[in-house]
Amino acid sequence: MALVSYVPKYLTHKFPATSRNLLFVTDSDLRAGEFQADSRTVSTMKRVVVWMFSLTLVIPVSSQVFHWGPCPTPMVQPNFELNRYLGKWYEIEKLPATYEKGTCIETNYSLRPDKTIRVVIKGKVRTAEGTAIIQNQREPAKLGVSFSYFTPYSPHWVLSTDYDSMSLLYSCTEVLRLFHVDYAWILSRSRSLPPETIYHAKEVFSRDNIDVSRMVPTDQHGCEGGA
Repeated sequence: MALVSYVPKYLTHKFPATSRNLLFVTDSDLRAGEFQADSRTVSTMKRVVVWMFSLTLVIPVSSQVFHWGPCPTPMVQPNFELNRYLGKWYEIEKLPATYEKGTCIETNYSLRPDKTIRVVIKGKVRTAEGTAIIQNQREPAKLGVSFSYFTPYSPHWVLSTDYDSMSLLYSCTEVLRLFHVDYAWILSRSRSLPPETIYHAKEVFSRDNIDVSRMVPTDQHGCEGGA
């Protein structure tokens, strides 16, 4: 029996199959006309495979947080005031992100003359500069950020902040609503936060169905400006 195709469980509902988990198609099935799929279904399958394969090339799975299904839709900071939010924030904890490595990571927001927001993420390992914009004036806490002229704006949502001590950021990218990749940060105006504050910050994420169980602390000791 020659095996010519495999389809994951979440796609088997589009095909006739005796197994609920796997779909095996043999040469004899094809000759007998027992396997039929329209061109749109095949095209969708191909796109899924290409997307997932591409992500495994550019995003180390061990470093990112993948979840099945579409992105959550958390509440954001009401009546967000950008001018109060500008300035320097220190990274306290985050979900793993391949583009943010090292110690002493901080983010500085400043307003450009054209009203876009300059975003500089700086650490001992690397520095990156990007641009953030308010994509919808009715929800100004839903920023979009890009670190290249060639990439679209990604979500950079301020879920909660008091402007003076702490901020909770969230970003999510989904692929065909089949799975998504999470990013989340706990930021502070100082290089440390009390453990109870961090605990309550994680509760805010959890209430919005954001899994922060894999959050890791950022080392802010021995940095310029004090620990």
